[in-house]
Amino acid sequence: MVRHRIVWGAALLAGTLLLATQSEACTGIRLIASDGSIIHARTLEFAIDIGSAVTMIPRGYSRTGTTPDGKEGLKWNAKYASVGMNGLNMPVLFDGFNEAGLAAALFYFPTSAGYMPYATDDAAKTIAPWELGSWILENFATVEEVKANIGKIVVPAVVYGGWGFAPEAHFIAHDAKGNSIVIEYVAGKLNVYDNPLGVITNSPSFDWHMTNLRNYLNFSMTNAPPVQLGTVKLLPTGQGSGMLGLPGDFTPPSRFVRAVAFSQSVLKPSTGSAAVVEAFHVLNQFDIPKGAARDHDKDEHGNVVADYTLWTAASDLKARRYYFRTYENSQIRSVDLMKLPIDGKNVFTISISGQEEINSLTP
Repeated sequence: MVRHRIVWGAALLAGTLLLATQSEACTGIRLIASDGSIIHARTLEFAIDIGSAVTMIPRGYSRTGTTPDGKEGLKWNAKYASVGMNGLNMPVLFDGFNEAGLAAALFYFPTSAGYMPYATDDAAKTIAPWELGSWILENFATVEEVKANIGKIVVPAVVYGGWGFAPEAHFIAHDAKGNSIVIEYVAGKLNVYDNPLGVITNSPSFDWHMTNLRNYLNFSMTNAPPVQLGTVKLLPTGQGSGMLGLPGDFTPPSRFVRAVAFSQSVLKPSTGSAAVVEAFHVLNQFDIPKGAARDHDKDEHGNVVADYTLWTAASDLKARRYYFRTYENSQIRSVDLMKLPIDGKNVFTISISGQEEINSLTP
């Protein structure tokens, strides 16, 4: 583990400009254990490694929001320590939770995001879209607090340094009581949706996805019964016939439907630890190998542009533990937030790099 000053990594940002629009395949779920543990879990897909690390933001950490015109934005000091995954070497969390048991995560929202209008007088209450997750985690303890305060800030289209455009995103938040919301900016307006199923993917908007679920009313957790056609009795060919017809592709609408089906159908875990393992099993269904979701065009070096699952993470909001695995190493690793230097002055990072270790059991 190393503690160091976070740098912006402009070279990496510039290198990802062409690929930024390809990150369209993130999937998020929520599981609730019998002991009351709430598990927020998600995948993150991109076309290249974006340099994520497990990152802890300490109590008291000072922030200044980013504005479209370069003025100083909203200022705050972190009330709560938080931990999760960053990206591009920035001191902001793309996914994580805080010491109060509130989780927040950013998901790509292409062609749908339409941020709020901005005027110079708005600077003191403005933050950039990529700062919203950290603003939530560092200031609030519950979903209700987020709902009560989200309308007080301005989130406009801020050009992301090195990309040349404002990244399109929407957000999910869960708390330790099991409450969940989705936050979206569409056509210049803030929309906050209660999310009783705890699922999120990407575009279109959340309300569209919830309406689309009505196309799958035949979904069942149990096998379909036999059908009698005259003298012919048709039996299911095997287990799982209740889910026959669920979409199996990697598009956001299809993943949303499957994420609901799988997260709602798993047998309820007894403990938070069991729910974490179950969450990783559910998200196995959304793991994208390199090359399975690719663009038509190659990059300037002739390489295939293809999303893949960089990392998968789960947050236990009761135990305050962050779990993760990476594309290169499928071993589940964990970090206990409350055992990190949450009262320190510096951002604390832990590398997630490393290759899979395959142990031979041959006698």
